Amino acid sequence: MKDLLRGIPPLGEQIKAEGFEKARDAVDGIRKLIAGAASGTKERKLLDMVDYLVEKVVWIVGGDGWAYDIGYGGLDHVVASGMNVKILVMDTEVYSNTGGQRSKATPLGGVAKFAEAGKETSKKDLGLMLMHYGTAYIASTNFGANAIHALKVIREAIEFPGTAVVIAYSNCIEHGINMSKGPEFAAEAERTGYWINYRFDPRLRAEGKNPFQLDSKPPTGSFREFLASERRFKRLIEERPSNAEIFFARAEEEARRRYAFLKRLSEMPAD
Repeated sequence: MKDLLRGIPPLGEQIKAEGFEKARDAVDGIRKLIAGAASGTKERKLLDMVDYLVEKVVWIVGGDGWAYDIGYGGLDHVVASGMNVKILVMDTEVYSNTGGQRSKATPLGGVAKFAEAGKETSKKDLGLMLMHYGTAYIASTNFGANAIHALKVIREAIEFPGTAVVIAYSNCIEHGINMSKGPEFAAEAERTGYWINYRFDPRLRAEGKNPFQLDSKPPTGSFREFLASERRFKRLIEERPSNAEIFFARAEEEARRRYAFLKRLSEMPAD
């Protein structure tokens, strides 16, 4: 029993893959050793508490309507606090669960309830805003386009000793696409520069490195064709073509400038 207990790494070490596996194996061994303990015994009390010996990672999961909009004040408070919690934002760019209303994550030109003529303002850049604190791990990822990147981001978020926010592009039926082809649309979103993957890890400063890492390659696909492939944008082309021309031209230019800005940010020398 003592050997098993000694085999459990201290809290803080368990968030690393090897540490977690050692803790889990040790706890499994303890559980098997005292599985038949009688009620009221010390062994039984340990059996009831043994799961607490494995470090827990706390995740807060929500959509963009919450993170960008109605719950942003709370999100900002948590990030500013530096508390060791992880936050996953499933960014569908619209209030999906309540019927498809516009949110601050709805893109320029996107059609949604309360934006029937196309959203006239740009999407809020949540990741860039949160990066300004300089103390939290912030990442943008795309599950459908790059599962390996998503897993890397989640692992880094777990290992980061503080607040970590992962913003994930998420296909939604409100996009007006064939959801069985969600990964294909997600891949096009990244290929055309509509969505950009990156990581901001403050720990890299201690290594003399730039904390910002740009993970998406330069856009190669047609931005306009991507917009026209989704019903949320195609509606604007069909119903208000003049709005579509104005908004889409602005959106394409903003996407180009945003990638260029993030590329320059990734090339800056370390602090």
